[in-house]
Amino acid sequence: MKKNTAVYPGTFDPVTNGHLDIIERASGIFDKVIVTIALNSSKVPLFTKEERKSMIKEVINKYKNVEVDSFDGLLVNYAAKKKANTIIRGLRVLSDFEYEFQMSLTNRKLAPDINTIFLMPNEKYAYLNSSLVKELAKFKGQIKSFVPEPVRKKLEEKFR
Repeated sequence: MKKNTAVYPGTFDPVTNGHLDIIERASGIFDKVIVTIALNSSKVPLFTKEERKSMIKEVINKYKNVEVDSFDGLLVNYAAKKKANTIIRGLRVLSDFEYEFQMSLTNRKLAPDINTIFLMPNEKYAYLNSSLVKELAKFKGQIKSFVPEPVRKKLEEKFR
C-alpha cells in the first residue's frame, strides 16, 4: 500500500488557529503530515526557527501522524527528499489564490509527481494571518481567540 505523505509549508511566525485547523484536517486525510517551516530570506521573523518549531510541536502533540521540520531552498526538492507526494497550501481569501495557483503550476512543472492540494480553513479563521496577530499582540490587543494559549503567552513575552 502506498503511503501518502503531505508537506504543509509556511513561515508559521507564529502558528495560528487557522494553521491548526488546516493541520487537523490534513492529519485526517494523509498518513503522514510534515509541517515544515520555510526559511524565507525575504522575511524577518519575530520568532527564531527553533522557537517556531517548539511552539508548533507543543500545539500539535495530539496528532500522532504529524511532525515538524524546517527547510531552506525549493519546496519541491524538500518534498521529494521527504518522499512526500502532496503539498498542502491554505487558502483564506480569493487574493491568496492567484499567488498559490502560480506556485502550484511552477511546482508541477518542476516535480510532476508532487501534487498541490488547497485547503480552506474554517470560515472563522478566513481573515486571520500571522502578521495581523503580531500587530495585535504588539499593541496589546486581544489575541486569545486567534492563537493557541502557549503561542499567546510567547507573543506577550516578546512584546513585553
